[in-house]
Amino acid sequence: MVEDLEIISNDLLSSYEEKIDFNPTERLSIKSQEKLPFDYFKFYTSVSSVYSSKIEGENIEADSYLKHKFLKVKYESDYTKKADDLFEAYVFTQNKKLNKKNVQKAHSILSQNLLAASQRGKIRTNPMFVLNAEERIEYIACEPFKVKEEWNKLFKDVKKLRKAKLTTNEVFYYAAYIHLVFLKIHPFQDGNGRTSRLIEKWFLVDKLGQEAISIELEKNYYTNKPKYYDNIRNIGLEYEQLDYSKGIDFLLMTVNSLR
Repeated sequence: MVEDLEIISNDLLSSYEEKIDFNPTERLSIKSQEKLPFDYFKFYTSVSSVYSSKIEGENIEADSYLKHKFLKVKYESDYTKKADDLFEAYVFTQNKKLNKKNVQKAHSILSQNLLAASQRGKIRTNPMFVLNAEERIEYIACEPFKVKEEWNKLFKDVKKLRKAKLTTNEVFYYAAYIHLVFLKIHPFQDGNGRTSRLIEKWFLVDKLGQEAISIELEKNYYTNKPKYYDNIRNIGLEYEQLDYSKGIDFLLMTVNSLR
């Protein structure tokens, strides 16, 4: 456990660990020993890119994308371009420190076909809300005057966590918590969901090693998309009224995907 964090809380850690009745390290080790006909990193990065894109409503299928990446099957550029951008952002994270500067760079890569150049990797200075499928306000993000303050708090915590010696359970806990806090701050104009999932994977790989690239958290979130959004919604609908004590179900989603 890491003390004196500014925005991430340890309050749920004990309950979190009590609910994990298997060995994530063992499951991850077994998964990493899979024999694949393709490059290990490229395969799982492709899967991550597809399913994180699909969560955002992109019309891209895993089978087609894998053919695109490994068998050189040609598709219309509009079909693959956003997943390709996200793939390149995941590639960028390899051997890069998880910090503010590099997250902004990763966002600028994944948003190449999403945002105007002037908004890629730039912290927003305007109000932000998220609409649901019924075009009603789903969530009101952090007020613009407070975004940089909250962003700085989060990455001070990330810096402490990166330096700390953590158990495997703690790594999964903090990785998911970083994802959730980032998503609630909503620091960019768009692409926050893709970036938050990339950051979670980035932290896992940073702390657990390259075998963590095989953790299919993006696919798990897509497969359980209603639950994913429900668990995010449970924390609260306005930034100033968020209650992270209700976040245990969200925090458990990735580690439980290894069962």
